[in-house]
Amino acid sequence: MAYPKILTVQDISCVGQCSLTVALPILSACGVETCVLPSAVLSTHTAGFTGYTFRDLTEDIPAIAAHWKKEGILFDAIYTGYLGSAEQIAYVRQLARDALRPGGTLIVDPAMADNGKLYPAFDAAFVEEMKTLCAVADYVLPNITEASFLTGLPYRTGYDAAYIAALTDGLLALGAKNVVLTGVGYRTGKTGVSVFENGEIRYYEHELLPNGCHGTGDVYASAFVGAFVRGKDGYDAARIAADYTVRCIRATAKEKDHWYGPKFETELPFLFSALR
Repeated sequence: MAYPKILTVQDISCVGQCSLTVALPILSACGVETCVLPSAVLSTHTAGFTGYTFRDLTEDIPAIAAHWKKEGILFDAIYTGYLGSAEQIAYVRQLARDALRPGGTLIVDPAMADNGKLYPAFDAAFVEEMKTLCAVADYVLPNITEASFLTGLPYRTGYDAAYIAALTDGLLALGAKNVVLTGVGYRTGKTGVSVFENGEIRYYEHELLPNGCHGTGDVYASAFVGAFVRGKDGYDAARIAADYTVRCIRATAKEKDHWYGPKFETELPFLFSALR
């Protein structure tokens, strides 16, 4: 696709360098026409800030989707991030049926859990609904915690390649066509991504930095989507996104007061170069 048009569905945290405030600039910088469907608007993200405002936009989604359908607007890819409710997941499934161009790609980041636990807003019923979205996805991008909830396999902090293969098989059994499993580390000081594509698993290892911040998952997923729709295969898109995210984390660590999000903007020249 020379100039793909994609839709990303997730919330807007007005301050905090995550969700749509990350996805829109990264995808646009990749040379992709980026359309957005905000699921909610928050004054800041919820990790470290208190007293933030929140407006749920679930009720707006059907009218927006109906207008697009009336206008005949279609997308080459749909990319989902944080979805705040089971109802929003159902709307996204309908969008994939109505607004995705024939042969288009649905990429799902099932942003709902980390470190062995669901995010506070979610429960088992939400996991069951997320399974239905992953079942129709061309690519799913879970971390190990999310994969364990989606597959029903126990969450482990110590594991081997057989465990990662079992998580992958479980996600494929749901219906997902390809799997990019993030945060997979087999050695001390290293982590990486395990990519199932075209019938095989390939692993890309990179440095595990001691520091992190809220929003790096959104940076990773957005860079992956940008690289993929610009013609990279899943493995190369995963590799580029991983290297870019590591650079963003490293750049952020230099400024101790910048705790609330990754400084992804300063590293965009690296992403430009990688896409060439």
